[in-house]
Amino acid sequence: MSSTDVVANSEIDLAYCRAALYSALALGFQPPNDDTLTRLLAAEGKASLIRAAAAFGSHHQDNLARRIEALPVLAANRNDSASQYRVLFGQAGRGQVPPYETEYGNEALFQQPQQLGDVMGFYRAFGLALKTASHERPDHISCELEFLMFLTAKEAYALEHDDPNMLAETRKAEKLFLRDHVARFVPSFALQLQRENGAGLYAQLGDLCLHVVAADCARLEIALGSSNLPLRPADDLRVPMACGNGAECPAMPGACAPEETE
Repeated sequence: MSSTDVVANSEIDLAYCRAALYSALALGFQPPNDDTLTRLLAAEGKASLIRAAAAFGSHHQDNLARRIEALPVLAANRNDSASQYRVLFGQAGRGQVPPYETEYGNEALFQQPQQLGDVMGFYRAFGLALKTASHERPDHISCELEFLMFLTAKEAYALEHDDPNMLAETRKAEKLFLRDHVARFVPSFALQLQRENGAGLYAQLGDLCLHVVAADCARLEIALGSSNLPLRPADDLRVPMACGNGAECPAMPGACAPEETE
């Protein structure tokens, strides 16, 4: 095998491993059920995520592996994870910790429609649409992480099929979406979870999410956003909680579909 083949295989492995981590985190910020809790908290699921973390290299691998291993055991969280989720994220996104990107930052007071439009523009550019039954905004943390999972899986596909145009387009979208959206608000989101959930499951998931995003940002030379972004006032109702008719934004994990199938 040539050195070029080794590099190509390494890049493919990294893309698939990043996709696995983003997929697991996207599931983690959905309303919990037995399937998602098993994926995240069972011994086999944790072991798979630790193997995926190894693709980032020794420094990030150690940080991520410790956080994955520290996630609570499955049995202890079957009963209380749903109640934690309701308290933290609430109904219509207004619990203790808003899970929506555009609730964070000074610009949230004036630019929510533009930010939502930008997020939906990324999704539409890759032919993604929302299954209307999900009734979710496109800037939900789970939707945005699922989109990064989609892009990293597409990157792996482009590498495997030696498609330089697809690869360049996909990597450009990854970098821009990470910089302008996920990396912008995840530090503040994770800090809010630590403040409100202490050593609970969702504070730990937020911390893991922050370190996965930080590892990707370091790899792509992107700066993380501030951990102290202000929140939009709860009584500011100028922007609807749902994203229009639901046809332009991606689903919660597992529900993305090409536009032509809707």
